[in-house]
Amino acid sequence: MLCIDDLCEMADHYAPVEYLVREAAQQWELDEAMALRRAVFCIEQGIFARDDRDAIDGHARLLVAMSCNAGMPEQVVGTVRIHRSDVPGEWWGSRLAVHPAFRSQGHLGATLIRLAVSRAHALGCDTFLAQVQMQNVPLFRKLGWRMLEETSVHGRPHARMQADLGWYAPCHDPVSGFVTRAKVVAA
Repeated sequence: MLCIDDLCEMADHYAPVEYLVREAAQQWELDEAMALRRAVFCIEQGIFARDDRDAIDGHARLLVAMSCNAGMPEQVVGTVRIHRSDVPGEWWGSRLAVHPAFRSQGHLGATLIRLAVSRAHALGCDTFLAQVQMQNVPLFRKLGWRMLEETSVHGRPHARMQADLGWYAPCHDPVSGFVTRAKVVAA
């Protein structure tokens, strides 16, 4: 028999086993993604004072990673945005953020990057670029990106990087996106 104390203890150990990574489709997804960006870029990293929104948000596509419960999206735990630049065929990714409690699920950032490039590829992207914080360069290199130059963004060291589109099949269905499973850690 399960008592109420057992339920409380179970809640402390709960971790989602499945994540849905897709283009944001509902208002709550957009709201939670923007709140996550504020938490990461304003509060945690102190890059922006109050809000990280800018003119790009007016035309960018927002992608989200959501933890699922019983197969249903429950909480936005990661996000990235993509947008077309003024140069024909050129797309950019930016504002990649994963909730600190979910960073141990190292594949979430990689899956967001994969969807970002794959989605842009389906929309006519010939060149996909990003300004990447230096600590994230190794991850991007593992995912088929090359560094073009070292630069500074908001006074912090970054690398301008370009994705190898050959690594990324076009994703024509952004709302279905990708489903990924939690990492299993041996006890």
